[in-house]
Amino acid sequence: MDNNAIQVGVGPVGFAELSAVARRGYGVQLAPDAVDAINHGREIVERLAASETPVYGISTGFGALATRHIPTEMRAQLQKSLVRSHAAGSGTEVEREVVRGLMLLRLSTLATGHTGIRLETAELMAAMLSAGLTPVVHEYGSLGCSGDLAPLSHCALALIGEGWVRDSEGTRLPAARALAAAALAPVELGPKEGLALINGTDGMLAMLVMALTDLDLLLRTADIAAAMSVEGQLGTDRVFAAELQSLRPHPGQADSAANLVALLADSGVVASHRGPDCHRVQDAYSLRCSPQVHGAARDTLTHCRLVASRELESAVDNPVVLGTPGGEGRVESNGNFHGAPVAYVLDFAAIVAADVASISERRTDRFLDKARNHGLPPFLADDPGVDSGHMIAQYTQAAVVSELKRLAAPASVDSIPSSAMQEDHVSMGWSAARKLRRSVDGLTRVLAIELLTAARALDLRAPLQPSPATGAVVRLLRESGIEGPGPDRHLSPEIEMCVELVRSGAVLAAVEDTIGELQ
Repeated sequence: MDNNAIQVGVGPVGFAELSAVARRGYGVQLAPDAVDAINHGREIVERLAASETPVYGISTGFGALATRHIPTEMRAQLQKSLVRSHAAGSGTEVEREVVRGLMLLRLSTLATGHTGIRLETAELMAAMLSAGLTPVVHEYGSLGCSGDLAPLSHCALALIGEGWVRDSEGTRLPAARALAAAALAPVELGPKEGLALINGTDGMLAMLVMALTDLDLLLRTADIAAAMSVEGQLGTDRVFAAELQSLRPHPGQADSAANLVALLADSGVVASHRGPDCHRVQDAYSLRCSPQVHGAARDTLTHCRLVASRELESAVDNPVVLGTPGGEGRVESNGNFHGAPVAYVLDFAAIVAADVASISERRTDRFLDKARNHGLPPFLADDPGVDSGHMIAQYTQAAVVSELKRLAAPASVDSIPSSAMQEDHVSMGWSAARKLRRSVDGLTRVLAIELLTAARALDLRAPLQPSPATGAVVRLLRESGIEGPGPDRHLSPEIEMCVELVRSGAVLAAVEDTIGELQ
């Protein structure tokens, strides 16, 4: 097997495997157990297709048109018509990583043998992933029930040599030309294959898995930012003691507090005001309650990961092929395509992103107010009045946080009937996933601005020295070209540099290289 390829078998695809294929361009190969399962499922479909008894998805129409029996000579056209008509997306193109992720997850379901796909069709999907051919999928078209129909249909359209794809270099090409250039041939869909390719929650699930991966990094980075803010604002680390946290035994809270203790260890800034001369009784909530908020976020995402893991183990299609090798087998209709389980946690995760960003913005704002920043210049400006310092960086944070609050309004409570009232309750999970991606990006930006501001404040506390962990972050920023305190300069490029340091994991790596792995 190619070292840069993963095998897709009957078992579930993992978070790391999805990231490898979706984000790092790994190829895909079908495992031997998947080949056996696919061939067995196909045998059942072909036997039922030869029967005179109508079977939904094989010899009937679809959705509200399921009552029409389709004669044998029209079934190839039936599958082609299904894919063409359902590839009705509109709007901007969906990101390459999302399309690759949803293709991988659809292939994973095909590999279970419960969809009745032909082996050659599944192999073509794997070959497209390996060749870096990415169908053009559009923003709008999925209601998150009957799966992500329109997005998956655009992928299926490419398999039959129609529609558009982007090649490995990002060039937009007609699918037929791109397939030919990769020495691949389009398929002629057989009975059941159209439905098998388009009836799943794969798009919303792929976006959930990638968002959870990103949020895991961002929550540890949020602890880093909080520690720098506590330190820079002369806050106390005593409130993070395990003895106090254990009185409220939420695991996420304990982990976040332990991180803060480790991050602030050996801080000269903290030590400078730890003695009897310090008269501050309590820090503001945004400092003191960081573990409670970050911890609740962690525990919520633990539930989200549980749901995502269960969904990764699922075979979502309608109808599904059932039966053991050697048995007769059958095809059964079901409702497993409904996206509610995924939609709910997509919305939960957007709430998490909004609230963690909200407390981050409040910590940042305290640095800029001379009445609350304990001796630092207003707005951390070099010459207040002439210079504005980080005044407008906080405006940018506030604008993003306000947007995140709007994005936290759940999509999953909405439903709009479709398909002549046959599909009369839908999940809107795709919409929940799309807004979560924007939420993750927004949280990244908010944390970057807190880090930028806290680093400037820590420099202004000199000659007091920050902790080894927070000092490593300050050095990373300075070595990356983000200057320390001084007269006003063009701030936007520095914000973007810090955003990339957060997104790439460089900030987290700088800390963990210094004090070891965070919780």
